[in-house]
Amino acid sequence: MPRPPRPDPFTLEIIKDALVAIGDEMFVALQRTSKSPIIYEVLDYACGLTDARGQMLAQGQGVTGFLGTLGQAVAEVQNKFAGRLHPGDIVVTNDPYGGGGTHPSDVSLILPVFFRGHIAAFMVNKAHWTEVGGKDPGSWTTDATEVYQEGLVFPCIKLFDRGRPLPSVLDMLAANVRLPDMTLGDLWAGVAALRVGERRFVELCEKFSLPVVHQAIEHLLDHGERLTRRELRQLPKGVFAAEDTIDDDGVGNGPFPVRVVVTITDDEFVCDFTGTHPQVPGPINATRTGLFSSIRMIFKAVTGPHIPVNEGCFRPVRVICPPRTIFTAERPAPVSTYWETKAYAVDLVWKALAPVLPDRLTAGHFLSVCGTVISGRHPDTGDLFILVEPQAGGWGAGAHKDGESGLVCCGDGETYVIPVEVTETRHGVLVDQFAFNVDDGGAGQFRGGRGLIRDYRITADEAQLTATFGRFKFPPWSVGGGRPGSPNFIRVLHRDGREVVFGKCARYRLTRGDVARLVTGSGGGWGDPAHRDPARTEHDLREGMVTPAHARDVSAMSGVAAVEQSVGHGEEP
Repeated sequence: MPRPPRPDPFTLEIIKDALVAIGDEMFVALQRTSKSPIIYEVLDYACGLTDARGQMLAQGQGVTGFLGTLGQAVAEVQNKFAGRLHPGDIVVTNDPYGGGGTHPSDVSLILPVFFRGHIAAFMVNKAHWTEVGGKDPGSWTTDATEVYQEGLVFPCIKLFDRGRPLPSVLDMLAANVRLPDMTLGDLWAGVAALRVGERRFVELCEKFSLPVVHQAIEHLLDHGERLTRRELRQLPKGVFAAEDTIDDDGVGNGPFPVRVVVTITDDEFVCDFTGTHPQVPGPINATRTGLFSSIRMIFKAVTGPHIPVNEGCFRPVRVICPPRTIFTAERPAPVSTYWETKAYAVDLVWKALAPVLPDRLTAGHFLSVCGTVISGRHPDTGDLFILVEPQAGGWGAGAHKDGESGLVCCGDGETYVIPVEVTETRHGVLVDQFAFNVDDGGAGQFRGGRGLIRDYRITADEAQLTATFGRFKFPPWSVGGGRPGSPNFIRVLHRDGREVVFGKCARYRLTRGDVARLVTGSGGGWGDPAHRDPARTEHDLREGMVTPAHARDVSAMSGVAAVEQSVGHGEEP
């Protein structure tokens, strides 16, 4: 059959933008129909579509840590159901060791889009469900020792068959989670988003014809590759290395060395993690899917964050890592808090390249998702509540700017923390404090951004706290003579006056009136603090972003007395 004539450039651009819009519309649909605050408030999910071969065409905003996982989930479906998919089928998978898997709480739904009897595309989303069962409320935990403790695992199975939901799967899910209404609500939200995408893609094919849409898809992928390779050619060429240390695994082991060697040529961006610590007994292990997504994140950051995401953008990327490392764990290693290690993969490449890409990368940031789970019985209703959320913190300084304060970590991307009003209404806590963490970390010619302090006072009779605050022992790194940032930590203030500080905990018992103080650190500094502009220090002091003691120290290093006048005699500004 002769190939149809190539569409004009305007038609190609219209279809290309329409494909991107489909990803965005699915994203909004999932948010508006979800029942979990971690989805509709935090936006801990991603939506996208692939072509019939599983190549990512577009992905809505949300968790950057899912960049690349959607296409791999589709590939898993294609491998398992080759020739056995039908219109209306929906497949569910959250297997950490299958294609597209991260940890059991991140659940992917995949829908094949048929047009005139053939698969023309796939719609896919991946969302963090508040509950998928497992040994602890909220499903993820810091002391799991095998994946079987971390909740239900769906090994790429059908959820819908020819448009009809499979009651047995839904019944099994409802019987094994603590909040079945919320979990099933998140499931149906994902289904709704897929159907929105399916409808829009079919409309596109009906309007322009499938052959024209296919040509636009090739144009989209080639366009992404072309723009990305242009940016790649502008990067410094050579071999760059970095090492770092992960605190611990949550069950008493650690610390763990991790390392990377980055090789950049005009044609390739290669990250080699050979020499990284083997997989560990605790749940900080990441799988190969997570590692690939991490490298896609940092590659996108240094080549073109503004370029729409598609598979073509990542054709120059190559990742090397032996099996069974902390970045490439294998079954049945626990993976509940995989994001701690996944973030280190990003940060290692970041650390290796920041000195040679000062206009694109900052010093190290607080890094950790600082994931938090507080669960108990609501004091008003007696119903079980499960608060699951990330925390925001300080980002590193740049070569010409101070770091950003109070932002979520790199792996969370376009996400948020849960608003105070929602937190207090839905859960058995009061937010006593939500403020910047004004410590002395991250001093430099340009200082690191500030972390946050969030105080949760327990109003339930009893509650449990599970939390993982990485970089508790090893603070964010600095560049060019700047000072390291400050650590993340949890401080529990008991009613009887006891105080306990830690970086990780599992099911820590709290009672009414106890306060869980969640503290995130400052980012690393850039440049010698002695070279800081005194006017910047004075401004920081007036705005309450540094302590008087810190301002005096910086003034002493720079030999400037002007700041002393603003500080006075050690009084708070």
